[in-house]
Amino acid sequence: MIPLDEYVFELNELNETLKQAHTQMNVDAIKAELGELDEQMTAPDFWNDVENAGKVNARIKLLQGKLNRLVKLDAQSGDLDTLIELIEEGGDESMIDELKQELADFAKKVADLRLELLLKGPYDSSNAILSLHAGAGGTEAQDWTEMLYRMYTRYCEKHGYTVRELDMLDGDDAGVKSVTFEVAGENAYGYLKAEKGVHRLVRISPFDSAARRHTSFSSLDVTPIFDNDDDSIKISPDDLRVDTYRSGGAGGQNVNKVSSAIRITHLPTGIVVQCQNERSQLQNKEMAMRMLRGKLLEVQEREREEHMSQIKGEMKKIEWGSQIRSYVFQPYTLVKDHRTGVENGNINAVMDGDLDSFISAYLAQS
Repeated sequence: MIPLDEYVFELNELNETLKQAHTQMNVDAIKAELGELDEQMTAPDFWNDVENAGKVNARIKLLQGKLNRLVKLDAQSGDLDTLIELIEEGGDESMIDELKQELADFAKKVADLRLELLLKGPYDSSNAILSLHAGAGGTEAQDWTEMLYRMYTRYCEKHGYTVRELDMLDGDDAGVKSVTFEVAGENAYGYLKAEKGVHRLVRISPFDSAARRHTSFSSLDVTPIFDNDDDSIKISPDDLRVDTYRSGGAGGQNVNKVSSAIRITHLPTGIVVQCQNERSQLQNKEMAMRMLRGKLLEVQEREREEHMSQIKGEMKKIEWGSQIRSYVFQPYTLVKDHRTGVENGNINAVMDGDLDSFISAYLAQS
């Protein structure tokens, strides 16, 4: 008989974790909510309110996706039980490799589900706005900021998130000075909030004719996006200064000839938001107001509750000693997260969006 005790033990451990996930997700409550939403959809006037209909459909898709995910994991667990029985009865050692592969796949999916269940914050399920700003390092820092922008877009593509650029300021010679973009998807803010802070790069500069080693810094700010119908923030028009200007870069005659870009300054707090990538001034203003509302609500919540400091955190100077992560090209090929101690030796994989090890470690210890 082929010894399969270790595989049976691992499968039982994973099944126990899956059972806990069922309890934490409250499957009965999800089914009840789906029933209520289905009733709303059958109402004769449901499609009269297109905006609300869109929200209901999105919610149904989200809840149904969670249920389908659990059903598939339960089915995969049953298949693994059957596979173990077949190996025990038939004594076919050639099936061991298949068992290992299927068990590893099942373990990864259960681990991903467990990580997702850690996202219990009040805004973790929200979409997010990310802002990258070049710090100390001049052209080097601007090039580094563009590299980070590419890294995060690759990460979002890998996880099925939608990325929409809102504002970009090109660098003087290369790269970008700053870029703001929206990330939409399930738990987008919950995952990306771990990335907020200063990122440090050490490499031999391609802009230095003497091929000297340079250190560059770029900061990332992550803010949740709140619904437009959130009335918890009252914004007085007297508290706003709205500036319009022409958008830069490619975009067609209308974008470059009309002052469609918007910059809004909230005078009491000094918060500045801007958007220039929509085609009309009205759309840019609407997006900028959403960004401002999110930042103001974030500040309000942080002042009211100490634990809300996890949303925004302390903004550090974009320089030495402030980084949350160091990406060292020379002399070592190594990326290290200074908060968790996690190291990743494959810097090319990290730059292509493989940030899961760092984000998972951060969320696990939070």
